[in-house]
Amino acid sequence: MKDSEMKLPEISHLGDMDRDEHGRLYLKRFRELFDPLHVDISAVEALASLRLAGRSLHLLQERWGATHGLSEGRMGVHFRLFRCGDMPLGELADDLDMTPRNVTGLVDHLERDGLVTRVPDAEDRRSVRARLTEVGRARIDSIWKEGLEHQAEVVEGMTKDDLAQLRHLSLTLVENARKELGK
Repeated sequence: MKDSEMKLPEISHLGDMDRDEHGRLYLKRFRELFDPLHVDISAVEALASLRLAGRSLHLLQERWGATHGLSEGRMGVHFRLFRCGDMPLGELADDLDMTPRNVTGLVDHLERDGLVTRVPDAEDRRSVRARLTEVGRARIDSIWKEGLEHQAEVVEGMTKDDLAQLRHLSLTLVENARKELGK
């Protein structure tokens, strides 16, 4: 992917943040919108903050990937193949929590760029596997450590306990959402 093909949105102005009586951050404008209602907005505020964090992280990942000619999705496919080896496209989609159609498109682009190739699945003639080319392996091998460092920068100031709690709370939300979706 050429830099000219990457159209990255800017991280929008997040609004002014402040700290509450416990020293925790909140978005001032968000609270101002709900204050006149005199209702508990703890859940709404937390989930809105999580969505904002997710969007910001996505944009940061896209921006970092673009410096290496890869989108966030292509980076995910590339890294998964680097760590797991050849994979059927369906399994790759499951692992990355993407639709098979999305993974097919990502693999198409990576294949066009010479980073991935499709190979027949020796165990299932109906299935196709994605495999890194030597060029693809060299590319991801040269950047994966930088990717880890980049993520460490984003969580700067958080302790390992903070990160464990963030992981736990995020996955608790995933569990609750799955229950709700299963209804």
